[in-house]
Amino acid sequence: MNRALWIAKTGLDAQETRMSVISNNLANVNTNGFKKGRAVFEDLIYQTIRQPGAQATQEAQLPSGLTLGTGVRTVATEKLFTLGNIVQTDNSLDLAIEGRGFFQILMPNGDMGYTRDGAFQLNADGEVVMSNGYALQPGLVVPEDTQSLAIGKDGTVTAQLPGEVAPVELGNIQLADFVNPAGLQAVGENIYLETGSSGVAQQANPGENGAGTVVQGSLETSNVNMAEELVNMIEAQRAYEVNSKAIAAADGMLQFVNNNLAR
Repeated sequence: MNRALWIAKTGLDAQETRMSVISNNLANVNTNGFKKGRAVFEDLIYQTIRQPGAQATQEAQLPSGLTLGTGVRTVATEKLFTLGNIVQTDNSLDLAIEGRGFFQILMPNGDMGYTRDGAFQLNADGEVVMSNGYALQPGLVVPEDTQSLAIGKDGTVTAQLPGEVAPVELGNIQLADFVNPAGLQAVGENIYLETGSSGVAQQANPGENGAGTVVQGSLETSNVNMAEELVNMIEAQRAYEVNSKAIAAADGMLQFVNNNLAR
């Protein structure tokens, strides 16, 4: 097989993967707490024909070698945990994290999940849950006759109940942080899972030990920049087109050889 055909083919695969990542970013431009991804590439192994620094003669060394690359591959899809815009909603159960950290969510299988999506609601039992019904941890129950709910920057939750002069403290929201958030596994539903690469979850009260603070009545939007993604899309499209032309050029060279051999 012509080496150029295979190399260009790996380029097509890489740009197709990049386009998939860009498409996913754009699809989630309105997803609360969504973190954009990017494709990371590396060049493949090189075929060494002449080793750099090899002896050309008994007294002379080669100043450079002769190595031929074999293409490219996608090595990772990395999440970028930059802060998204915080928009005010005036909903008492909408929470945003200003800074580092994740809300802790109890999954149906008993595992702990982590999210930046703070669009919480109440279920039939008064528990604070995500829109998919997964409960916030530590568990928080709001009394049925609560007149107003206040959540401080430090995560303290208080409720104004009928007949009570002073607000009643219901609990405290705790955040979790990781040494390497990019190592978390995205599983959908705005939830991440801990992995060996992310490190162990480090729990902290909001505003302590480097954790961010909680902002009530606000939501963190997606950190996807549409203009940036559109530029990336154009780059990927042009790179795909160039690799396609490289395949066409290699095919033309093979056709030229075949035509001359047939004569």
